[in-house]
Amino acid sequence: MNELTRFGVGPVKGDAGHQAREVMALSLLDWATVTIAGVGEPVARIMREMAVDDGGGAQASVAGLSRKFPVRAAAMVNGTTSHALDYDDTHFAHIGHPSVAVVPAALAIADWIEAPGSDLLDAALVGVEGSIRIGRWLGRSHYQTGFHQTATAGAFGATLAAGRLLALSAHQMTQALGLCATRAAGLKSQFGTMGKPYHAGLAAQTGVEVARAAKAGFISTSDGIDGPQGFGPTHAAQADNTVFERPGQHWDILSISHKFHACCHGTHAMLEALAQIECAAPDIAEMQLWTHPRWMSVCNIPHPKTGMEVKFSFAHCAAMALSGVDTSALDSFSDEIARDSFLSALASRVHVVADDNIAETAARVEVTLRSGAAFTAEHNLNQTMTIETRREKLEAKSRALLGPRAEPLIDAVGSLPDVPTLCGLLRSA
Repeated sequence: MNELTRFGVGPVKGDAGHQAREVMALSLLDWATVTIAGVGEPVARIMREMAVDDGGGAQASVAGLSRKFPVRAAAMVNGTTSHALDYDDTHFAHIGHPSVAVVPAALAIADWIEAPGSDLLDAALVGVEGSIRIGRWLGRSHYQTGFHQTATAGAFGATLAAGRLLALSAHQMTQALGLCATRAAGLKSQFGTMGKPYHAGLAAQTGVEVARAAKAGFISTSDGIDGPQGFGPTHAAQADNTVFERPGQHWDILSISHKFHACCHGTHAMLEALAQIECAAPDIAEMQLWTHPRWMSVCNIPHPKTGMEVKFSFAHCAAMALSGVDTSALDSFSDEIARDSFLSALASRVHVVADDNIAETAARVEVTLRSGAAFTAEHNLNQTMTIETRREKLEAKSRALLGPRAEPLIDAVGSLPDVPTLCGLLRSA
């Protein structure tokens, strides 16, 4: 893991680095948007109440609380809050949500030490990129075994980000990553519950804690990730070391995906495909969806009972889209929508088929009407999107979720974040 350590403490430079910074700034805007929008979620309220009960020094900002709290608490609360809506960015090769684990750790440290926006942006960038590389190294075997890369790979990314802001030496960064290996955790069995957003908070808190410990001289094993009985060997890692080649020259963050539907990213290719089909929901006899097999254990809850479970249900999301329900709206995913008899009946006629020939980022649909007429469509989320288009869509998303609060946030993040203003907006959420 020497390449990862060197990348963590090294400079961000070159044209590729500039492009990566642009994408990271947009992910920071998206992260702040969904964090502020998620402040009212029950899991976010629980975490804030715990932070208030615990108290502690005024070090870092917490979304929804006017005073500052210890950096570990800030990372935990903000990480959990930012993933509460499950409306944050995803990287499909990483198999997880990078920003919700990394940004809360970076922002907590930056707020505490009064780091400039350029340092925050580079730390978040290096952390996100590192988490993606670790996520790829852990691979499908790790994910299919039941581990959640947002939590596991995310903890290592949070460590890189926090350690970079604390100016760890290469030796100290190695110790921090080794210590992180014994803290990183998260299980897919929590999907559809408050445990899933809690994973992001755990990862962010872990990164802050182990980076600070290493800065203070804490000694860990130097091969905690890939050594004998290390994290990889004990957590079903595929351990493809080629994923660590050319860090800082080629940036995986450039292929990050942002969400424009308020549900599991695994459903988005299907929803984009269905948007191409025009028909009346009462006329539909059945629908076939072909998706990659990996999604069958992620977002294929057949009979969701809550709004949270609906977000992980191909069938119910399809029924909503076909019935004209706005899947980009947060309040569409309610407990009432899960109990809607018409949608449930339509969802029962949605047949999900696992197909190895379908890309993980793609979906194909066929809608058959009672008349016998059939319509087909397909979509791949990996279709190229320019920086300008991505910015327009993310700023529109921010305005849709936050209303008048979006403009000062968009200004505060910009291409180089204003850390005090951004933190002030989070506290006043």
